[in-house]
Order: sequence, then C-alpha cells, then structure tokens
Amino acid sequence: MRIPRCFVDAPVQVGATVELPAVPAEHLLRVLRMADGAALIVCNGDGMDYRANLVVVGKGKAAAKIVEASPNHAESPLRIVLAQALARGEKMDWVIQKATELGVSAIAPIVTERTEVRLDAERAPRRLAHWRGVAMAACEQCGRAQIPQIAAPATLANYLANADSDALRLALDPDGEPLSALLDTDTCDAARTPVHIVVGPEGGLSERDLAQLRAAGFRGLRLGPRILRTETAGPAALAVLQSLLGDLR
Repeated sequence: MRIPRCFVDAPVQVGATVELPAVPAEHLLRVLRMADGAALIVCNGDGMDYRANLVVVGKGKAAAKIVEASPNHAESPLRIVLAQALARGEKMDWVIQKATELGVSAIAPIVTERTEVRLDAERAPRRLAHWRGVAMAACEQCGRAQIPQIAAPATLANYLANADSDALRLALDPDGEPLSALLDTDTCDAARTPVHIVVGPEGGLSERDLAQLRAAGFRGLRLGPRILRTETAGPAALAVLQSLLGDLR
C-alpha cells in the first residue's frame, strides 16, 4: 500500500511532532479516512523523507510524530529550468504539474511578444501561490522531496538577464535543429551542466523573441516534424532530456 506524503513548511526532526497544514490534514482525515497512528511520509523540502505516524488532534486537525529520516532518491541529477510562456486557463497548471513529475528543478513563467495572458500586480501573487501549490501536490504524488522553484512572472528580457551563464541554452523552435545536433551525450556532464529550455506561447515565439534568444546564446531545438501545443512542448522536451541525460534512461 502506498504511504501518503505531506509537505510542511517547518523544521522537521526525528522524535518531534509537527503540525500538518489544514488542507492536507483534511485530505488525510476526511478523504483517505486515516486513523490515529497511521503511517505517512513528511517532507519539508530539505531532500529527506521523514517517516511518521499520524496524530489526530481534533476535527479536521492533525499532526505527525516523526519516527525516522532517510534520504529521498527521487530527484533528478539533471538540473533543468523550464521557461514557460504564460498559458491560458488550466494549461499552465498542467505544465507545472507534468514538469514537476518529470523532475524539473525550476520553472520560470515568462511573458513574450505573443503572450496573451497578462497578470496585473494584484493577480500575479495569487497565481504564483496557486502554481506553487500545484507543484507541491505533484511532488506529493510522484514521490519528490523538493518542490521546484517557481519564479514570479517576468519578461523574456528579464529572464534572459538572470539565466545561468554556464547552462545549455535551448529554445523550442520548429525551424531549429534536432537535439542530436545540439547535444553530445557522451561528453555532457548531467550533474554539472544545467539546462534552460524556453517554450513560447500559443502563437509561438516571434522573430523578435528568437533574436533576443539567439543574442543570449540560446539555440533553436526542433522536437520532430509535428508542431506541439505550448502545454505539450515543455513536458515533451523534459522527457527527451531526462531520457538522454537524466534518470529516465
């Protein structure tokens, strides 16, 4: 039987009792109907799995008694940053969920020339908090102990100014080159070479976007003969890279 996982935003140590957040506590008690003393795994983003026993505190409230700590082995050796143009509706949630399952290290929501989604100063913090919740739930489902970093939405220019200088820089482009022409899998050190992947919006990257990317050292990557939707392209690229350099081999 699969043991439920729960993230907490607090220090965790063996022998201590940590209060569980309201939403996961309610899920454990009302949906999964877990009883006092049931086994669960607690994580706080430090890369460890903490085996614990559920402590029912009251109606809808629960805590966890930490029993044992062990290293989590679900993190990919490949550090991938997905720069995803803001997508409409639930598409962005889907990208974040699947990218998390595929081992992405960080997600950078970006605004490109053809991006139709615009977040004002009031909506942006709420969406960012929501996306982080999506990533946390995906980690609980897939067994990760570290939640991918999700940056605040930024323009393409601002993202490029802060991208890792030593990274393999790729931008999905139907007119780009195949991955075999851009990547030497025999010499690339997955543990040391971060990868940045830029995915455009529904309308694709404009010529101005592509010019900015080329000037920043990004190379166009073509993923086969078909044009992928924005919510498909990022996860597809992550899966290919993980199969070549990461832990899907």
